[in-house]
Amino acid sequence: MAKDKIAKTNAARLLDRDKVKYELVPYEVDENDLSCVHVAATLGENIEQVFKTLVLQGDKSGYFVCVIPGEHEIDLKLAAKISGNKKCDLIPMKELLPLTGYIRGGCSPIGMKKHFPTYIHHTCNDFPYIYVSAGVRGLQVKLAPADLIKVSQAEVCTLF
Repeated sequence: MAKDKIAKTNAARLLDRDKVKYELVPYEVDENDLSCVHVAATLGENIEQVFKTLVLQGDKSGYFVCVIPGEHEIDLKLAAKISGNKKCDLIPMKELLPLTGYIRGGCSPIGMKKHFPTYIHHTCNDFPYIYVSAGVRGLQVKLAPADLIKVSQAEVCTLF
């Protein structure tokens, strides 16, 4: 039986352009549970290797992106400090699509409408590969942390 062809997302096209080795991994979406915990369980992967992308707004720097392991919560004070802000908060959900081009549950740190300063939690380097959203619900990108750091121009730091 032939394998179904997976449609390339903008994130995948950018990885191709930069000649980054990656794998697109589909999973079953549960509209009632868009959490990384669900994604990791569906993929049969360690939750610490499935990262979520959060978009925040700081009081000084404006918008920025944080990428953290899926079951953790971001420390807003740490995120503010790292990004050069006094305070920051997650953007309202209604702003996500117009700002990034992505929807909740399908927000990738790769290929947003414009580049924002990006910070990734240091535990990404504990693994040979991690997962991030490919830019649509139901599809993850599996890639080496160093490649994600390079392509998203991310700074590695502590976010919780």
